Order: sequence, then C-alpha cells, then structure tokens
Amino acid sequence: MRFLLDDEQQAFARSLDGMLTAADTASVVRAWAAGDTAPGRALWSRLAEAGVFALAVPQQHDGLGPLPVELTVAFTEMGRHAVPGPLVETVAAAAFLDRLGDEAVAAAWLPGIASGRTAASLCRLSDDSPYALDAHAADAVFVVEGDTVRLAAAAGPVQPSADPARRPARPLGGTVLARGPEVAAAAAHAAGVAALMTAAQALGLGRTLLARTVEYARQRTQFGVAIGSFQTVKHRLADTLIALEFSQPLVQAAAVVLAARDPESDRAIAAAKVTACEAACAAARTALQIHGALGYTEEFDLSLWIRKARPLRSAWGTPAACRARVLAP
Repeated sequence: MRFLLDDEQQAFARSLDGMLTAADTASVVRAWAAGDTAPGRALWSRLAEAGVFALAVPQQHDGLGPLPVELTVAFTEMGRHAVPGPLVETVAAAAFLDRLGDEAVAAAWLPGIASGRTAASLCRLSDDSPYALDAHAADAVFVVEGDTVRLAAAAGPVQPSADPARRPARPLGGTVLARGPEVAAAAAHAAGVAALMTAAQALGLGRTLLARTVEYARQRTQFGVAIGSFQTVKHRLADTLIALEFSQPLVQAAAVVLAARDPESDRAIAAAKVTACEAACAAARTALQIHGALGYTEEFDLSLWIRKARPLRSAWGTPAACRARVLAP
C-alpha cells in the first residue's frame, strides 16, 4: 500500500495552494459568515475549473473520478486555506447520487456538480444533527431519512455555530426522489466519503494553525528573547506537529482503501477522522494559548481558523462514534 503522493498529486496540491493563497480566503470567509456568498461562489467556480469537484463525479457524468486520493489532496489544501461553503457536502452528495443507482437522478445533478454550477448539501436525519450545512447557499439539498431521499424545498433559520462561516439550517419539505434499501446504502457510503473529506480538511487546518503559530513564536519576544526559545513552547509545538504527522498517513491510507473499495474502508475512515480532527483541535488550542489574548480577537485572521476546529471534530462522525467504529468486532 502506497501512502506517498506521486509527482502529479504533489503538483496538484501546489497549484491549489498557489491559487488559494492569491484568493485572500480570509476575506471570503468573512463575507460568507456575513451572508454574502458571492465571493465564495466565485472561488467555488475557480476550484471547479481546477477539477476539484469533477474528482468526485464518474466519467459518464462529465467527471474525472471518483478519485478519493486526489480528493483528499484537494480537501487538505482547502482546509489549509479555510475555504467556506458546503464543500464536503457537495462531494458527499455526488458520492450518494453515484451509488443511488437511479440514472435519471444522477444525470440531472452530477454534471452540474462536476462543472461547479451546482453546490449541494446532504443531510442524514438519522445522524446526530438534523441540519444541512449552508442550505441557504446550496442549489440542491438532499435529505435522507431511512430509505427515502427527498429534495428539500426550503431551509429554516440559520443555526449558531462556533464557526461563523458554518451555517447549518433545518431542511424543510420537498419532493421524494427515491425510496428503497439502495438509498440507505448510498447514504452510508456518502457519509464515509464526507467523514474522510472532513478529516482531510482538519489536517490542512491544523497545518496552517501550526505554521502560523511557529512563525509568531519566532517573532514574539519576552524577557528579551523570542518565546519560541522557551522549552514549554517548544514542547507544545512539537506535540502538535507529532499529532498532525501521525494523522496524515491515516488520512492517505483511508483514501487508498476507499478507492480500492476495501470492506475495511469504514474502519480506516473512522480512524483517520478521529485522529485528524483531534490533532486539529490540539493545534487550535496551541495556537490560541501561544498567541494569548490576540488569538481571541475576531479582527485577527487566525481566529477564523481556530474557530473551525471544533465544528469539524463533530461533523460527519463524533469522536465517540468514530472510536466505536474502529473498535467494532
């Protein structure tokens, strides 16, 4: 089993990093949190042009995939730059529609997802949360309840979140698209894809938090020396780095087994999800503590990254649920 990215995958990551660095994603996040989705949808279109969403769509519906490994590469970079919007949910919706087995429904939605014209959200009412992420900005909200999937007609009020750019709302009404056991099976597969992409996002998020905290520790002085020279700070940063380094191969391995349709993919995804998200939360705590009071301020861009860590931790599988799947006989 190969965990290392090949040259093409590394070049893809670098190209996304360069594009997102130039996009000033902090301003995009602030606009999204304020309800202005225009900058976010413009960035969405650029990501689509780079082929990000096509990676989740099969070739017969104008896609390039499904390619889980390349998707984790993309989501790590999007997490690194805190790109807002229902990114995970759109890819999960594509995975759901692909596995649903209804060619008419797939043909109606998958080409739009691949091209970036369609942003989607997916909600499983059997999960802990009855909310769909960013339903207000999605072109389609698919709601799964048991063996039934419907296309929501509207969304309720946006609910509060620790991440101001994360805007969950309860989907309302809608038209039934399909019924049967294939709906539940497709939804379970989509939830696994969503959990893996969330883990990749968390990994990228944690890497940015660590990099910016290391940079700050080199510049901030106390008692005439940089605080990064203090043993306590060094140890805290080292622990954060080790946690992130340990989670990366788990994320990559989960993508490999998912691509191979390995029956153990659910266990591997759960291990990646809990490990990467816990590492991201640890990175957020480290960033907040080393930055001190500065880290609490909304005006400081790093706070946008810090506030994303905890919601990702519980999205598409709580730590307890993930650990239970890993330990299941």
